[in-house]
Amino acid sequence: MYIVLLIPYVIEENEAKIQNFIEDVFSITRRDGFTLEVTMRIAVIDGQGGGMGKVIIEKMRKEFREQVDILALGTNALATSAMLKAGANEGATGENAIVYNSKEIDLIIGSLSIIMANSMLGELTPKMAEAIVTSKARKLLIPIYRGNIDIIGLATEPLPHLVDALLVQIKKTWLGPSLTGSAKN
Repeated sequence: MYIVLLIPYVIEENEAKIQNFIEDVFSITRRDGFTLEVTMRIAVIDGQGGGMGKVIIEKMRKEFREQVDILALGTNALATSAMLKAGANEGATGENAIVYNSKEIDLIIGSLSIIMANSMLGELTPKMAEAIVTSKARKLLIPIYRGNIDIIGLATEPLPHLVDALLVQIKKTWLGPSLTGSAKN
């Protein structure tokens, strides 16, 4: 979905202030002198074989089509490749790619393990986890983690159900509760 803001001549002197505010929140594509097209940039981070990232991106593409810009960030080339084949706009691999791009994104999506150093059999480095956690981007994490950490109070759900819930949360994050008809969590 695109959010289009029309800025009339009357408030032309405030256009720079409005544009700066919006650019702090979203990536901007300027269409003409008075219209701003807003696209949410979403990073999907995955490792191992990229299977979970692939499922997430396929469902996001089906739901949002080309209305979102999806960046596949893999801890390895296999994960990045799987996510690109699923429909990501761009992909990058490795520690530096994740650290750098975490600063440039509106929304980060992945499993709970992306914020845990040395998870994914050591593929996710402490620098990656720190960059993700300290990023100003909103993080939507799916509570799937293989390791010795138990999250109390979460019901076990199959991945497709969790991804469906993720899509609802993306809409809430992107459009706000007033436009989606539900309260923000």
